[in-house]
Amino acid sequence: MSAVKKQKITLWEFFQSLGKTFMLPVALLSFCGIMLGIGSSLSSKDVITLLPVLGHPAFQLLFTWMSKVGSFAFSFLPVMFAIAIPLGMARENKGVAAFAGFVGFAVLNLATNFYLTTSGVLPTTDPLVLKTHNIQNILGIQSIDTGILGAVIVGIIVYLLHERFNTIRLPDALAFFGGTRFVPIITTVVLGLVGLLIPLIWPWFAAGINGLGRLINGAGIFGPMIFGSGERLLLPFGLHHILVALIRFTEAGGTMDVCGHSVSGALTIFQAQLSCPTTTGFSESATRFLSQGKMPAFLGGLPGAALAMYHCAKPENRHKIKGLLISGVVACVIGGTTEPLEFLFLFVAPFLYLIHALLTGLGFTVMALLGVTIGNTDGNLIDFVVFGILHGTATKWYWVPVVASLWFVAYYLIFRFAIQHFNIKTPGRENDSASEEKAPAQGVVGKSGYNSEAILQALGGAENIVSLDNCITRLRMSVKDMSKVDKEVLKANRALGVIQLNDHNLQVVIGPQVQSVKDELDSLIATA
Repeated sequence: MSAVKKQKITLWEFFQSLGKTFMLPVALLSFCGIMLGIGSSLSSKDVITLLPVLGHPAFQLLFTWMSKVGSFAFSFLPVMFAIAIPLGMARENKGVAAFAGFVGFAVLNLATNFYLTTSGVLPTTDPLVLKTHNIQNILGIQSIDTGILGAVIVGIIVYLLHERFNTIRLPDALAFFGGTRFVPIITTVVLGLVGLLIPLIWPWFAAGINGLGRLINGAGIFGPMIFGSGERLLLPFGLHHILVALIRFTEAGGTMDVCGHSVSGALTIFQAQLSCPTTTGFSESATRFLSQGKMPAFLGGLPGAALAMYHCAKPENRHKIKGLLISGVVACVIGGTTEPLEFLFLFVAPFLYLIHALLTGLGFTVMALLGVTIGNTDGNLIDFVVFGILHGTATKWYWVPVVASLWFVAYYLIFRFAIQHFNIKTPGRENDSASEEKAPAQGVVGKSGYNSEAILQALGGAENIVSLDNCITRLRMSVKDMSKVDKEVLKANRALGVIQLNDHNLQVVIGPQVQSVKDELDSLIATA
């Protein structure tokens, strides 16, 4: 088993694993964004004028507290990435990897500060010098602001060091510093050296990211469409987080001065404006890459596709798929989680998914052309209310139901025509013999609502599992023998899809309850 564990991962697997780690800080960022959005909107003069009761000091203290707490993720986003990446990618001793991530991020900035000080750039309070060298206070350290990209580099380096040295054996005289204790030690040395290189190499990185930003912005109205469609097309491969993070958190998503600070990335700009008391309205150049672009497809399009699949199902099967479709629509509209619906047609009709990706991208462009300015990350009903309606008509939120209605009709007509014309086997249209070929295995359904025992057996049993993890909707795993994995039994036990990446790695699409399923599988494997 250890031999399989240590097998060299491919570049594809590496980027999939890297993208998955982004979800921990992004999930917190999304929640904090909602806190910040509610706090800032309900303490605004317009809302207080409309609802005078909200002007009571007790309410205002509550809203101010929400804004302060919500600003946490925005203030410490880079260090969260530096911790989350080694935490998520490490195969064992994850706590040590996370600790080393913080150590590496702090040491990198201390070493950069040392270089700037010895070269005569620091100390200074001259705003022109600080801006020229992109110097900010990071964890109380004056250093070059490398943003999320710098934090990602730190996280990757720490992960590689952790995998190489967390089981190192030192001579007896130095044995105390061996094993996991050696990881933060070697991290301090390596990141201390990398920090000395940052002032020399960072301008090249910044130029590359700025070039990408100019390329996207140079596409004009098609820039948001390229981003929106690209994200959907990368989603089945688990690589969409890379593109999303690039636009949300780096110069590729734009750079702007907000409240006297230069901030980069579409989401970073939006949240800086959200927490800035002197900001009136949100930047269209930033929000065009955010929630508003997803809303036509998420709030209108995919529910229309679900209704088309329901109407195209055989009448005797509609009651069987009703719950599946309704839960998918709820997850999409309320939670912004689209995979439970998308994976119902992705594998049986990839060209429909391509149309869906293009229409999603078109939604980004249309919302930008209409001047809508609704930010955050999820594109769901919560974002629509909190960052649209509660911030008044200046966000032009009233265009959302109009465009979403058009997308609902378009998706419904396209999907219904395609399913019937090409006889696509969407849920409820399968042949009876095929649908009964693999019946769900008997067993106890856990708190997750899934038969985790049957899922584990369909994966070849506990002894076939080398590693197991999950993202928002998928189980991600390595197995010893792929031939022992029964995809049909997995689907019979409510898996939405099974994606085989290579001879040892696969993903099983579960849906919003994937974390509970993963926890139950972990428990079963531990007691096997």
